[in-house]
Amino acid sequence: MKSDAEMTWKDFEIGCIVTEPGSARAYRTGDWRSQAPRYHFEYCIKCGVCAMFCPEGCIHPNAEGHYEADLYHCKGCGICPHECPTGVIYMVEEEE
Repeated sequence: MKSDAEMTWKDFEIGCIVTEPGSARAYRTGDWRSQAPRYHFEYCIKCGVCAMFCPEGCIHPNAEGHYEADLYHCKGCGICPHECPTGVIYMVEEEE
């Protein structure tokens, strides 16, 4: 495999095709977000609606069964609190 310095435009896939499905899991894609989800788990009914609507697919049940975003991949879009039927999820400004 060539290093980044050795690559030219000829080394890229035609049309920017994703050649390895699920390859985004290998990268921390959530580092650029400006807001992050937080939770009031005491009100959570563990319905999973947040996970169903997450465009990144980064919300999964934790050890207690509450759904929580993987912040390595969360982009901070705010869809999960908007869709949460009990208002468990809220967004906060991301800190440096």
